[in-house]
Amino acid sequence: MVRSPSVPRLVVAAPSSGSGKTTVATGLMAAFAARGLAVSPHKVGPDYIDPGYHALATGRVGRNLDAYLCGPELVGPLFLHGARGCDLAVVEGVMGLYDGAAGEGELASTAHVAKVLRAPVVLVVDASSQSRSVAALVHGFVSWDPEVRVGGVILNKVASDRHEVMLREALEQTGVPVLGVLRRAPQVDTPSRHLGLVPVAERRTEAVEAVAAMAAQVSDGCDLDALLGLARGAGALSCTAWDAAEAVASSPTHQATRSDERPRVAVAGGEAFTFSYAEHTELLTAAGADVVPFDPLRDEELPEGTRGLVIGGGFPEVYAAELSANEPLRKAVAHLAESGAPVAAECAGLLYLCRELDGQPMCGVLDAGARMTGRLTLGYRDAVAVGDSVLAAAGTRMRGHEFHRTAVEPGAGAEPAWGLRTPQRRVEGFVQRGVHASYLHTHWAAQPGVARRFVERCRTS
Repeated sequence: MVRSPSVPRLVVAAPSSGSGKTTVATGLMAAFAARGLAVSPHKVGPDYIDPGYHALATGRVGRNLDAYLCGPELVGPLFLHGARGCDLAVVEGVMGLYDGAAGEGELASTAHVAKVLRAPVVLVVDASSQSRSVAALVHGFVSWDPEVRVGGVILNKVASDRHEVMLREALEQTGVPVLGVLRRAPQVDTPSRHLGLVPVAERRTEAVEAVAAMAAQVSDGCDLDALLGLARGAGALSCTAWDAAEAVASSPTHQATRSDERPRVAVAGGEAFTFSYAEHTELLTAAGADVVPFDPLRDEELPEGTRGLVIGGGFPEVYAAELSANEPLRKAVAHLAESGAPVAAECAGLLYLCRELDGQPMCGVLDAGARMTGRLTLGYRDAVAVGDSVLAAAGTRMRGHEFHRTAVEPGAGAEPAWGLRTPQRRVEGFVQRGVHASYLHTHWAAQPGVARRFVERCRTS
């Protein structure tokens, strides 16, 4: 079995959401980067927004580690892929340390990922409403799973010097070192809305200032040398780094292709479409595509020579008026879809392809209307392709994630994309000629044949 060189690494976790994980993790990334270290940023779970702040802090692409979407066997390889050439990796956890996929035990929890990565955990504790009880809390998290190594605690929202003394005295009984103390302070400016933090792309200047404030807060309150020492104690991983070209080469092909032809695939970006995994673009490129970004808010034409279109997630509901006002691009997207060219759309992309969104005209590729609702749809999904599409053959199984507050009222002319193994056993999404549109966010590293199939269809459409 191959053992990869050990990349120093830390997992930043907490007893629950709202404890300060993002502030501490992002602040640590920025603080270590300011010391001249090459820092690899990672996020447990399907979150798209936090990695944007991580990228600002480190100057490197923020990458997700999701044991549900990709399987536990890919967590280590994907981690090593992102951490190539780095001095340190910081992994921000999700929810509480032991919270995983519903009904799946530890699967996809921060604890699960920490064990797969053989990484020490730093527990961020909101100490604002406790003193001696903090010891019982930390003791419980440390002892719950002996395979999870909690290497230290960072106390957040500490009120005063006296409060700090009380907390430290209590924690002495646990044997878990205090590696940082952050005082109560005005919240770092990271505004939220209906799906979490506002993405970096929508507030870059303010986001840069917020990351700098996080770095200053963490640098002042944490023992960076002790944290780096803890990270260097992580164990070696018995796997090799994931490689997009190798993944594509090992995936099945369904038809002969001309390997010298590189069809141009346009990928939506800008403020309205910020949700994407870096591995998708890497897989498309490895499969032979010429990937070109474009901004549906500003570009009135698709990139010249576009043969395929990928529209990921984001916030089109926030920008519905601006997207609607760009009529030339809406018509270009509709024309491309009508030609039979491959189009893959996830969540926000689905909404953009609809006839309308909250009364604003969209591309009209799908005979469906979309609207904002007060209901949050959230959770992991097991899915199976109902029929053949540009992304998958009928019967292909994938895992995905839903996260939206919109609803789509379907019209006619399209088949469903996925059958979901939920208690309701419902179908979801649309397949129409070359279009595959769905609410389901998927991670193509789990099924690299998706990228290969899509590029093959671009060559032949």
